[in-house]
Amino acid sequence: MRDRSSMAGAARGSRAGGKRGGGGSASSSSAAASACVYYATTALLVALCVAGACFLTSTSGAASSSAAAADGDAAAGSVTAYRHTTRSSFAYEVTRERAVPAPPRGAAGDASAGGESTAVGAGTGSDEEGAEEESQPKSAVAAAAMAVMDDPHAKPDDRGGSDEAGMGMEEEHRVSAAAMEDVKGEDGDTAGGAGAGEASAEDAAVKEQEAVLEEKLEMPHEQARAAVEEKNLDGGIEEESNAAGQRQREEEQSALDDPAGGGGGGLRREAQEDPQIDGDQQPGEETELQRQPEEERGNGNEDQARSSASDTNVEAAFGDRNGDGDKVSAVEESLVGEARAEEQRAWATQADQSHREKDRRDGEEQQQEWRVCNVKAGADYIPCLDNEKAIKKLRPENFRRYEHRERHCPDEGPTCLVPLPAGYRRPIEWPKSRDRIWYSNVPHTKLVEVKGHQNWVKVSGQHLTFPGGGTQFIHGALHYIDFLQQSVRGIGWGKHTRVVLDVGCGVASFGGYLFERDVVTVSFAPKDEHEAQVQMALERGIPAISAVMGSKRLPFPSKAFDLVHCARCRVPWHADGGALLLELNRVLRPGGFFVWSATPVYQKLPEDVEIWKAMTSLTKSMCWELAGIKKDRLNGIGAAFYRKPTTNECYEGRRRQQPPMCSDDDDANAAWYIRLNSCMHRVPTVPSERGARWPAEWPRRVRTPPYWLDATRAGVYGKPEPEDFTVDYDHWRRVVDKSYLNGLGIDWSRVRNVMDMRAAYGGFAAALREKKVWVMNVVNVDAPDTLPIIFERGLFGIYHDWCESFSTYPRTYDLLHADHLFSKVKERCAVLPVVVEVDRIVRPGGGIIVRDEASAVGEVEKLLRSLHWDVRLTFSKNDEGVLYAEKSDWRPELIEEPL
Repeated sequence: MRDRSSMAGAARGSRAGGKRGGGGSASSSSAAASACVYYATTALLVALCVAGACFLTSTSGAASSSAAAADGDAAAGSVTAYRHTTRSSFAYEVTRERAVPAPPRGAAGDASAGGESTAVGAGTGSDEEGAEEESQPKSAVAAAAMAVMDDPHAKPDDRGGSDEAGMGMEEEHRVSAAAMEDVKGEDGDTAGGAGAGEASAEDAAVKEQEAVLEEKLEMPHEQARAAVEEKNLDGGIEEESNAAGQRQREEEQSALDDPAGGGGGGLRREAQEDPQIDGDQQPGEETELQRQPEEERGNGNEDQARSSASDTNVEAAFGDRNGDGDKVSAVEESLVGEARAEEQRAWATQADQSHREKDRRDGEEQQQEWRVCNVKAGADYIPCLDNEKAIKKLRPENFRRYEHRERHCPDEGPTCLVPLPAGYRRPIEWPKSRDRIWYSNVPHTKLVEVKGHQNWVKVSGQHLTFPGGGTQFIHGALHYIDFLQQSVRGIGWGKHTRVVLDVGCGVASFGGYLFERDVVTVSFAPKDEHEAQVQMALERGIPAISAVMGSKRLPFPSKAFDLVHCARCRVPWHADGGALLLELNRVLRPGGFFVWSATPVYQKLPEDVEIWKAMTSLTKSMCWELAGIKKDRLNGIGAAFYRKPTTNECYEGRRRQQPPMCSDDDDANAAWYIRLNSCMHRVPTVPSERGARWPAEWPRRVRTPPYWLDATRAGVYGKPEPEDFTVDYDHWRRVVDKSYLNGLGIDWSRVRNVMDMRAAYGGFAAALREKKVWVMNVVNVDAPDTLPIIFERGLFGIYHDWCESFSTYPRTYDLLHADHLFSKVKERCAVLPVVVEVDRIVRPGGGIIVRDEASAVGEVEKLLRSLHWDVRLTFSKNDEGVLYAEKSDWRPELIEEPL
């Protein structure tokens, strides 16, 4: 200001001196020349001042934005960017920002006195009121997120202050101001030598321009930063708001034009919602609301309210069993910061360009590589059971023990896709599905021809119908179930007996009707000449797996089932020293029943009499008590009831130690590819051992920690085992209630069966107990062995290695749940075959929930998009991600080359 004052004074002194010295005697030509010089100099001065002001403003704005982003990392609160998108083109985006700290009172007063409030506050007033109203739903989202942020897998959020960026901005500000002072000094020197003749109006214009420039130069730094952030928060500049809206519309249009190509970038936080669909509308049709342009779909308040509710539900999917509360996501903040930096970057780097191009090409190659499996099994392909090469290598004696029906997985998981049967339709919903299914979904008639007279299954128009009968209960399963309970005291369906194993299940009508008695049944049968019996059971909505009693142990822990049932299951129990019956003894709980309704029990044919004698001798040597033999007059059959001992007295008192007792180092719980051993394990006698006493009655047992959990040992999540169990149960109840049932867009009316691909204590399944669904709890072979706990609480499950294919038919599950599965699997094998297996076993219209590390979720998302799955939601927080996607009917046109 001192230079500018001297400059103006010199100009005025020059003009006054000219008047006194000349006394009006100067020539007109000299006056004209002086006027031209003066006006040229004045124009140059004004131009330099304006240019300097623009330079300073742009420099300060860039530095302020950088400092605001850096200072935001140390401030309280969170930055979460997420998107909700319906199936149509409608989309909206909400960004939660931190509240801008108020500038010091002195700075505010100076700005107000200096007239800067006019420039800063031009967009405030009503805009500030709107911003205050807009913050209300966002605050509700943050509060709800804090209430349910209790993810046991969440990593600590390490953040530090970032004052360096602010200091750098201040230094840059000072350098810019010094440069402008130099420019002003030069302008002053030029103006000092200007000629006379300026009018008073021109003097006023110069003074006004100088005052504006002075105010801009002397505006406090804090107020300048507040002005920039206030502009970002409140949207005070209309042009910037319009530009942001245009960018958003372009991004949404790009995502719609290329839905598969978006999987290669960073993790997106998308939550998609379906509008209400009328009852007569088909799932694929758009409603009138969906077809409306974005501008006609309601005001922003409705959108924000809807996004607030959905965001609360989504963030509820995360949980912290340690109860540490809400933590700000450093990963999420970095994603937002990188996005902003990318927008401000003038030049792209070669590394960025090459990386994006490689991702794009990898995505195209991935999408082009999908082919349909070229196998004999066709649409019923089970890789580990249809391995023809491995089966051809078996010797004749292997076939005698049914090893050809056991698992023989390929060295590498298949990456081809199983085709759909011709005319495939979405399954009929439960409970109607128990009585009929679409014939086109399971187009097999051999069981109809062989077992039709036994009321197993019949063909009726476009349906396969199931009258509820079986070989041993032609007149219906419910009568047969009641007959069993009335025959022997102590069965107590749904109270004492909760978990049942049905051997040789057929189409699983026995297990399907036991649901009415509050009993869950694991049914299994081999994939043999009785084609698709397990597939029919699963299509009906009844639990079943493809398995066989052969040369290896069943994939279950010891002492797991309350009751084992065999209704003429065609298993040679007495052969090979009773090896198969001894396997049932391993998985049967002490005091549990083995129910055998077969012809040797009630018929007198020579073959039946021989088998009965062998079974009587074998069961006595196994110390099984024959609790009774009863005959069902309605069905004309009989059943024998055997009970496993609860003590070791009988074992020790046997004259002949046949079958022998297993050695002490024989692990009864080892079940994954373990060959059968014809021996018996001792019954636990220590009161604190598992199996020493019967579990609590259902349903109390589902929420009660098993008595044999040890408080001196740490559980899966680090707490004492009983406490770990309780915290896990509470955690999954919160997640299911606050997120899964409402926040993910799942149509639970169409969900009948669920697979928890990496179950721990079974808390997820327990939280779904009130729903009309059943959950197959899969405990990974490389994870803590918690499957005994799952059975103890009245649920069921199976051991499995996800580096191999699961023993089920294609298109048999409605919903999969993968909690930190893929990040664990990738330590041992590739993720691609696991995703292909997911695609194989999920029905079209079914879905998967993935909770995992953000990088793993991103990898799975990319593969699912290339498979044309509808990725309905992705969300990340604290380097953890949640994804929900639904399978489409898409199949590739290319066919795999024959091997």
